[in-house]
Amino acid sequence: MRNVLLTGLLTLALSCQEPPSRECGRFQQGTFRFTATVDGQEETTVFTRTQNLEISEYKGQKDSASVRWINDCEYIVTNLNPKNRGEEKPIHMKILSTSEDSYTFEYKLVGTSNGSRGTAYKVE
Repeated sequence: MRNVLLTGLLTLALSCQEPPSRECGRFQQGTFRFTATVDGQEETTVFTRTQNLEISEYKGQKDSASVRWINDCEYIVTNLNPKNRGEEKPIHMKILSTSEDSYTFEYKLVGTSNGSRGTAYKVE
């Protein structure tokens, strides 16, 4: 009986939590900054996204990709000028939650199940 009561209280407490905010439309276009740890060092990428194009700058090199929106919170990025076979594969991006000036996202190669997460901050 005690376990049933505990389970009921736990379920009630968890059901009262608000789901994360997802106002993805505000982050479909603009200039963003994303920092990730690469080989033990923090590296920053700045990218500008329009409705169907994304231009990124990483370590002084610019790159461009097409953007195809699946819905308000998910899109596919495909490199326009791949330098090797690894860069030819499209990347599935999914916005998981949003805040006033940032969004948390998950990204993975299309067709794979292993993904990574990050947070992008809106610069403009």
